[in-house]
Amino acid sequence: MTGDPSLRAVSLADIQAAAARIAPFVHRTPVLTCAALDAMTGGHLYFKCENFQKAGAFKMRGAANAVAQLDDASRLRGVATHSSGNHGAALALAARLMGVKAHVVMPANAPQVKKQAVAGYGAEITWCEPALDSREKHLDSVVKRTGAAIIHPYNDDRIIAGQGTAALELFQQIPDLDLLVTPVGGGGLISGCAIAAKSLRPSVRVIGVEPEGADDARRSLAAGALLPAAAPASIADGLLAPLGPRTFAVIRHFVDEIVAVSDAAIVRAMRIVWERMKVIIEPSAAVTVAAILEDRIDTRNRRCGIILSGGNVDLDRLAW
Repeated sequence: MTGDPSLRAVSLADIQAAAARIAPFVHRTPVLTCAALDAMTGGHLYFKCENFQKAGAFKMRGAANAVAQLDDASRLRGVATHSSGNHGAALALAARLMGVKAHVVMPANAPQVKKQAVAGYGAEITWCEPALDSREKHLDSVVKRTGAAIIHPYNDDRIIAGQGTAALELFQQIPDLDLLVTPVGGGGLISGCAIAAKSLRPSVRVIGVEPEGADDARRSLAAGALLPAAAPASIADGLLAPLGPRTFAVIRHFVDEIVAVSDAAIVRAMRIVWERMKVIIEPSAAVTVAAILEDRIDTRNRRCGIILSGGNVDLDRLAW
């Protein structure tokens, strides 16, 4: 579907402006191919390696775009967010690079590698229970105490535009893609990427992938209404957040399909990428490869761009 531009808060121009704004703070990540995976799937796969991004994930793009647009008063008060890891780490790093204090509310069961990253980049961490209401309650408390500006992990136009720069780069690197496949959690990545992709190449088919244990986006798109996430659970810890109203509005009009995969398929795909590509990705990034290997997405004789969203893995707790 091409969507109705009047329903879109973020435009291609916003994404292009974000790309210029964040250029000093992010990597232009490479696109890799893998003959073994092409042979296994029958397609021509192009992997946009956001696992090589600063802070280890695409989240650095949106975080840098948001922090760079703060006014002087907001910069003095700092920024705050809630995150299971990647957004928190990215916001902490972006804030540090721009001389701004960061506060991050994190669930106590977040992966240790992500806890260490957020702390290592200098953020002040507030621990919470692994539930959205607990995250929001503690975030509200932090904001009341500090006056920090909230940078939502995904339901924010600045975040959506920043994440869309991943697809903007990909289409500069590989212009003639037939498919674009991204993970779906809160929806910031797929929203920004879908806007960029459909604006640059209207014929491209945009497909999102999420875990079967956290498939609110698939159900919401099928129902045509934003549905709640029911006790989400998956090894893909970065994809447990529910969609937001802004991201769902974009998904409804710019995303063609959302599919879901099992945790077993995610683990298999993650291991195959490690073994065949010699590239470390986390479970949340492996959902895209899992969907292709499980034939949820037909890539045969098609040029398929795949966003490998991150590579922050706790090496002491590998899935296999």
